[in-house]
Amino acid sequence: MAIREIIRLDNPVLRKKAHRVTSFDKKFQQLVDDMVETMLDAPGVGLAAPQVAVSQRLIVVRLPDDEDSRQEYGDEAGKLYVVANPEIIKASKEMVEGVEGCLSIPGYVGTVDRHEKVTVTGLDRHGKPLRVKATGWLARVFQHEIDHLDGRLYIDIAKEVWQPKAEDEAEESQP
Repeated sequence: MAIREIIRLDNPVLRKKAHRVTSFDKKFQQLVDDMVETMLDAPGVGLAAPQVAVSQRLIVVRLPDDEDSRQEYGDEAGKLYVVANPEIIKASKEMVEGVEGCLSIPGYVGTVDRHEKVTVTGLDRHGKPLRVKATGWLARVFQHEIDHLDGRLYIDIAKEVWQPKAEDEAEESQP
């Protein structure tokens, strides 16, 4: 495993629609492992392949696993999701406003409306079909990461973007 460089806003890969994953070979497995290690090192709760300059439809998501997170997120805390070719097949009508950041846009956060609940389908790291029903923060992270696969960033849909004060930034987790 290796920690990969997370590209920034000025890299054109972030603005391109990523290609479907068609091979689940050793190279793909290495990418998955590297992305998980990179996300955890950052630290973040989600990472899309375009953020490490790989134009593939692949995301990794993992909510924190500390004691407070286990109380708040229950079984979802610490659970790792690896999803190739993810698609949101169902989304609640209910929208929720929340603050988001992005590992590719460090030092900024923004207010974004997202669906409260989503159902995501795709393939796991071995190419087997999977389905995830996500609510709350987990749903927000999935939507944020899937947006990356279409070249869309949270700043494109944010109501407001700002640089938080240092003490505020420590409290924010970045998808």
